[in-house]
Formats: sequence, structure tokens, C-alpha cells
Amino acid sequence: MKLFKSALVALILLLNLVVAQPSWADRPNLTATTDYTEVSQAIDNLLQIKNTPDQTEYTPEDIERQLGELKLQKYILETARNWAQCRNETGKTLAVYAHKPKKVLQGNNLYFLGNGEITEDEWDCDGIYLPTGTKVAGIAGVEELAEPLAIKVVDGTQLIAKTNPETGAIEFNIPPAKTIKVGDVSLSIPNLSQAEIDAASPNAPIED
Repeated sequence: MKLFKSALVALILLLNLVVAQPSWADRPNLTATTDYTEVSQAIDNLLQIKNTPDQTEYTPEDIERQLGELKLQKYILETARNWAQCRNETGKTLAVYAHKPKKVLQGNNLYFLGNGEITEDEWDCDGIYLPTGTKVAGIAGVEELAEPLAIKVVDGTQLIAKTNPETGAIEFNIPPAKTIKVGDVSLSIPNLSQAEIDAASPNAPIED
């Protein structure tokens, strides 16, 4: 009986290894991405600035706020089990940047994400396009954007976009990693209105 129990335990352990291995193999190594390199470098730069406060225009509060946001991004990159996903809870269609991992982002990978939808976890949601006139909390207060821009998130982020019912501003559960404006070569910023986005058929890869 003892021999049987030992064999059974060994078999269960072996099965766990066989079943678990593919899930670990599929988990993206986000610490090997350019996002992780950039975030780590930005933290090092801020720590140097923090140690020489008389040589910077940043206030101690600014430095601590930015350090907090960067450390959160680094934590996400180190612990996330999937690529970044964007969830739309704004009540309208969102234009999102997304691409299939291991394929180069070409700058025009813009898709339309319907209200209540979340992007597919096997894709990487790089950020959200915000047309002129959008109110965005944390970027322009509650003032309307004077020009279109995009917000970028680091790999692994689970971004949720909601509309504040009192201000009408879009709010994000996590501060954007970057704000990209027209003319930035890293991402194509089209000139779409919210009416054009709402009229487009949702085509973003989404979770079933």
C-alpha cells in the first residue's frame, strides 16, 4: 500500500509538471522587453536627480510621484502573466493601438474597441488614441484636448478606461507610461474625431 501511495504521489507530481509547463512557456518574459529597459533607466535617472536636488527644476513631490509611477510600471513588468490589455468602460467606442506579440508595431495598428469589451490577452494593447476635444483626467485636467494624442502603457498593464459621470472626463485606473503627440515618430497619430470613431465598426481582437 505504501508503495502504491508513493507511486501515486510521484504520478501526480509528474502530471503537474507536464500540465504546468506549457502555461509557463506561454508566459511572456516582460523583463526582456524594451519597456523594462526604459523604465529601469528612468528610475536610475530620477534617483540621480533626487540625490542632487539643487541641480534640477523638479520639486521633491514631483520626483516622488514620478518614482512611484515608474516603480508601479516596473512591478507590472516583473509580475504580469499576460501582455497588456485595454478594457473599455467609457460608454463609447475607443480607438486602441494593439499588435500581435513577436510582430513589430508598425505605428498604424489602430483598432476600434467597443464599449464593454477588453482586448484579447494574446495580443498586446499598446495604448489608446484620444481625439481632439476629449476630456482626460490626469493629462489635461478636465480641459478638452486641443489636439489628438495617444497614451501608451507598458507591457503587462491591465488598463481600464472609464468616463467620469460628473465631469465627462475619461479616467484610467493606472497612470499612462507616456503621452505621445502628433509628430512623434514612435506612433502614428491620425486626425479622427470621436464621431468617426463611434461610427466605425468595432474590429479590435477581443476576449470571447
